[in-house]
Amino acid sequence: MRAQPAVDPNTLSLIFENDLFADTDRNYTNGVAVTWLGGIGQTPDLVLRAARLFPLFPEIGTVRTSYALGQAMYTPSDITLENPPADDRPYAGWLYGSVGLLAETGQRLDRLELTLGVVGPAAGAERTQKRVHEIVGSPRPEGWDTQLKNEPTLLLTYQRSWRSYVARDQLFDTGLGFDLTPHAGGALGNVFTYANFGATARFGWNLPRDYGAPRIQPSLPGSGFFEPEPGFAWYAFAGLEGRTVARNIFLDGNTFENGPSVDKEPLVGDLQFGVAATFDQVRLTYTTVLRTPEFEGRGGSGNFGAVSLSLRF
Repeated sequence: MRAQPAVDPNTLSLIFENDLFADTDRNYTNGVAVTWLGGIGQTPDLVLRAARLFPLFPEIGTVRTSYALGQAMYTPSDITLENPPADDRPYAGWLYGSVGLLAETGQRLDRLELTLGVVGPAAGAERTQKRVHEIVGSPRPEGWDTQLKNEPTLLLTYQRSWRSYVARDQLFDTGLGFDLTPHAGGALGNVFTYANFGATARFGWNLPRDYGAPRIQPSLPGSGFFEPEPGFAWYAFAGLEGRTVARNIFLDGNTFENGPSVDKEPLVGDLQFGVAATFDQVRLTYTTVLRTPEFEGRGGSGNFGAVSLSLRF
């Protein structure tokens, strides 16, 4: 890879995903994450050398390091039952931290990420959901005693995105532009094991250079970083992804212990669409996600919304 250019800003992103945007309270019901992405020129030399040795990264481009901390929770369709039906999704929480490498050429983004965490009561999802429901006056979840047992988690993910078609200022010199970004990748670990593929299209004014809105995995890939044009900019986006799923701990249950589980669907699809706006060093996005059924039984599909706020400094 070529030498890193001058230092540019770090990026802090706050991500909130919840099914309250779809007026439901089931399946993937809540996710929060804080991510920190180092700017170009701030990657340690040792990490740069490691990136050059990774065979899937491009030979040219810039390298950034990323860090994340997050929590996700999953519940069955009826949270008022102390003993959820056997054919409904088990209660589960996941607390995790991630470290990653991003290599970007301007038209291609490669991302390698290692995530360590814990599933089960130690993840703190029961406490979080009960406290939030108490504050907002929602029904008290009664079935957390049946949740997955404590299990340490290890997850390795790799994603590649190509900005294969980019057109800017093409529409009568109005400042409008669009691009299309296919992607492919996969995950390996005791949390998720899958292969994924899809594409995202963006259309907007003063289109900033990024790869879509940041999301919590499993999801269509986005980018924590963005390179804004001066002043205000916006774009609308839509994306589609398919996943072939070999392992999903939140459906298959604990790896080494017996417990609640359901029969998962081997093929899962996500459709997402939304809007993003940037003003100088700030980006705000909203995404609606429609997910096909992930398991056989009651209420296997999942719809939710995602909001993210990214700040460059």
